[in-house]
Amino acid sequence: MNRIQKNKLVLSKWTAVEPKRGEKHFIVTRVERRPDGDQIVVLEAIHSKMEYAFPWRTLKDDTRWCHGWR
Repeated sequence: MNRIQKNKLVLSKWTAVEPKRGEKHFIVTRVERRPDGDQIVVLEAIHSKMEYAFPWRTLKDDTRWCHGWR
């Protein structure tokens, strides 16, 4: 399980264990709060600049994400 400090997520770097559409390296560009109180992270793919948004807890799953670029 990846250890995450929510207040330091913005600009953190992540590597997808299984590349998404050929993209492997991502950077957190922003964290948004939903009306239900949960927080969403927005990751931007380094090469294509495509953005992906999902609950921040997803980054804790080390079978899907590695902290840093590898």
